[in-house]
Amino acid sequence: MSAPPREEGSKEEEKDEEANRLLEEAGAVSSSEEDVAYEAGEKILVADFDFDTVDDATVPPFSWKKLWLFTGPGFLMSIAFLDPGNLEGDLQSGAIAGYSLLWLLMWATIMGLLIQLLSARVGVATGRHLAELCRDEYPHWARLVLWFMAELALIGADIQEVIGSAIAIQILSRGVLPLWVGVLITASDCFFFLFLENYGVRKLEAAFAVLISIMGLSFAWMFADARPNRQELLMGILVPRLSSKTIRQAVGVVGCVIMPHNVFLHSALVQSRKVDPNKKGRVQEALNYYSIESSAALSVSFLINLFVTTVFAKGFYGTKQAKDIGLVNAGQYLEEKYGGGVFPILYIWGIGLLAAGQSSTITGTYAGQFIMGGFLNLRLKKWMRALITRSFAIVPTIIVAIVFNTSEASLDILNEWLNVLQSMQIPFALIPLLTLVSKEQLMGTFRVGPVLERVAWTVAGLIIVINGYLLLDFFISEVNGVLLGLLACSCTTAYIAFIVYLVSQSGILPSAWVNRLPKGFSSTGN
Repeated sequence: MSAPPREEGSKEEEKDEEANRLLEEAGAVSSSEEDVAYEAGEKILVADFDFDTVDDATVPPFSWKKLWLFTGPGFLMSIAFLDPGNLEGDLQSGAIAGYSLLWLLMWATIMGLLIQLLSARVGVATGRHLAELCRDEYPHWARLVLWFMAELALIGADIQEVIGSAIAIQILSRGVLPLWVGVLITASDCFFFLFLENYGVRKLEAAFAVLISIMGLSFAWMFADARPNRQELLMGILVPRLSSKTIRQAVGVVGCVIMPHNVFLHSALVQSRKVDPNKKGRVQEALNYYSIESSAALSVSFLINLFVTTVFAKGFYGTKQAKDIGLVNAGQYLEEKYGGGVFPILYIWGIGLLAAGQSSTITGTYAGQFIMGGFLNLRLKKWMRALITRSFAIVPTIIVAIVFNTSEASLDILNEWLNVLQSMQIPFALIPLLTLVSKEQLMGTFRVGPVLERVAWTVAGLIIVINGYLLLDFFISEVNGVLLGLLACSCTTAYIAFIVYLVSQSGILPSAWVNRLPKGFSSTGN
């Protein structure tokens, strides 16, 4: 009487093993031909064999267990919304504009969520990440330019993240450890990352969950200590306000949200789960779960950014020190304003900043591997690729730390230049993303609809215009002299020409307009 149940169990086990074997074989074939984000054996199996008898176009019912298994990539992605550069934008926004830009922070986060969901959509529906797809979509010269721009953005972000982490180490050591020592300590996170990755994707995601929790608790503690005005906070979120005095901070709030390397990163992270792109129901199921977890992750990041903004709004808005506060001296100003207490706010700030810096540098390393492997199709071992990626950022960062170690003002100026560098790269991530996610030949039924396509292009256009304003304002104030001016004009012309080229390839322009462009602008393919 007991034989049938055992046979049913053995059949289920055989079916599970067969599914794993087929997925691994498919992964082995693809990995032998080109670089992949995750090998088949590294991916997490999210299976529901009881539902496999239903046609592939049907979406399985919602399951909390499955949501848990899909949770992870969105939280790794959300760390780019919490890096030291974003925290500096938050504190300056709060100190100079008070609570008045909280509404913009909320809507900027929503815009960022839309872009990241499109990135996840490309990754799940095609089974390949954005850098890989760009390699096939654009001619050789164009994809090399895109790769170079992505690397520049990544290096700029990484310098800010490593410096932020080093500042936190300096704070927590009470100045005993200089900035360059903090940089070297932060550089070692590459090996910690490699160690965790050897134990599986879920272990790595758990480590990031701990770091995000530390950030959340630290900045929530600061928020509770500062006791911001609740009525003003609520008005700041619900009532849009903008004045000529806060326009630069407003631009900074939006500019900090969209990180070029993060657009590439998310499309690769979602491939850590085994989803067959040929089964429409499974793809839609994955997209549904990723939408939920990404929304939850960015809700957490919004709260953390809100905590930081309101703490500095309560303490420094309308004061003489407001315009002087930066990432380097923020801890000192907090200590002077709020004092010691049971646990000095200086150390709470330092712990939160350290968690932000460490987590964002590791995700930067992760993004660098995908960007380099995707654009160049390099078949390198992960430790080698991670080492190369870290070296790109660590070497210039050590030089920066030694040169600017004694000057807070110089570090703030450097940070402004790095913000400009990253802002310049935004079109080179957004335009390819929107081009690919709108292609029916590539996305099939998961191509975005006309309404969402228009909304996405509007959001992208708005972000590009806002960052363009930031660039113009920065160059007007910083570029002096005829020679430097001519160089800036030449670079700007080439920059705009390449953006026009990318837009001409997107299919968003009327064909009559594209036909009027120079011959080289309307060519496609390799």
